[in-house]
Amino acid sequence: MAAPESPAPSHAQEAKKPWYRQLYFWVLTAIVTGILTGWLWPSVGTALEPVGTTFVNAIKMLITPIVFLTIVAGIGSVDSLSRVGRVGLKSLLYFQAGTLAALLVGLIAVNVFQPGVGVHAHPGDLHLEGDASQYVKDGQNQDWWHFLTDLVPTSAVGAFAEGNILQVIFFAVLFGVALKAVGTVDEPIVDGIQRLSTIVFKILHYVMLAAPVGAFGAMAYTIGEYGISTLTSLGRLFGLFYGTSAFFVIVILGAVTAALRINIFRLLGYLREEFVLVLGTSSSESALPRLMAKLEGLGIRRDIVGLTVPTGYSFNLDGSSIYLSLAAVYIAQATDTPLSIGQQLGLLAVMLLTSKGSGGITGAGFIALAATLSTVGTVPAAGIMLIFGIDKFMSECRALTNLAGNSVATLVVARWEKALDTVHVNQVLRTRKPLPPPDQEQTKQVSLPAELSTRA
Repeated sequence: MAAPESPAPSHAQEAKKPWYRQLYFWVLTAIVTGILTGWLWPSVGTALEPVGTTFVNAIKMLITPIVFLTIVAGIGSVDSLSRVGRVGLKSLLYFQAGTLAALLVGLIAVNVFQPGVGVHAHPGDLHLEGDASQYVKDGQNQDWWHFLTDLVPTSAVGAFAEGNILQVIFFAVLFGVALKAVGTVDEPIVDGIQRLSTIVFKILHYVMLAAPVGAFGAMAYTIGEYGISTLTSLGRLFGLFYGTSAFFVIVILGAVTAALRINIFRLLGYLREEFVLVLGTSSSESALPRLMAKLEGLGIRRDIVGLTVPTGYSFNLDGSSIYLSLAAVYIAQATDTPLSIGQQLGLLAVMLLTSKGSGGITGAGFIALAATLSTVGTVPAAGIMLIFGIDKFMSECRALTNLAGNSVATLVVARWEKALDTVHVNQVLRTRKPLPPPDQEQTKQVSLPAELSTRA
């Protein structure tokens, strides 16, 4: 039984909406309003925490079913299991190369600009308090191979209940492979999963209508709780992190997309709504479903998008990798802890492992940093208190860079699979109207809802 095709969008739906009716405009307006509210009325901003938290929770509520349904539907739509394994292996190989590049860029930047030199903080005077203390404890209990043991859930239902994306991916791949292996019996099940995914994405569309409200609450709370002065107290590190991340996206990722004959600025413009949403909520998870829909709108096969993007959220964290190398060496510089080139390369080797599998976990950046410092032992873990005050503001940059990195990764894997129609991709990027490729088999997969793949 063939999956139903989504109704073709009408001419009115395809017409470009006025700028004041588009999602990114309202989210940007909400961000600015939230900053002003938190700055002028800190107590009001702090009290708005439940608004932002509720919106992010509503998104997270849908993340695990969307990841599961997309991966299973993607595997079910391919003609052979060998292609699934090939896509997965290529994704992991690219993720490791991207992580190494991001760590090296961060390491070079912090050694060139040396933002921590002159701070002269004494490790004995640094006391771990509150959340920072808990993050260090979690990091000390986290071995370098944790992402392997965390991969297998103790309960399939528990993985969904806890929102553990990595475990859901593992279960979804097993389910999809088993479904494909049983033969023709899988057809009605795959059809049902594709229909169910359409319903879940429709629910997501309803949730996304509240995005400006969620962004307003999240930004008002952040500024009200931590204050704008926090941004300037560690300005050198803050500026270096944002500058290094921008360099990585524009130059490094830009070179990768240029090799694919795709303009990085057009790609970023195409994903502008997703970037603004991440900026407002400080969570890359909030844009995951829309990102997958947009990439499918470039004509990339569903199995490639369904395997690469969710896996990348745990294994391809370019922004988090830049943050790790910058923060670790900054703490060493600030506490006058000498680090040789060999020791820094040793840090980098450990970070290649500690940076994996922590996507979507609260305080993941700090936990990974504490795990790295605890494993190596040459840099005092208590030094994370030096940067704890601005970590909330740096998390937005981490999420934005992670989003860009996973978008490019999907294009690379598609090209590696010889499934990237560059002419079609560039046409979509120019018009910013997601469209399936002309030769796409509609009977193999159901299109994502038009309101998700175009504009909210």
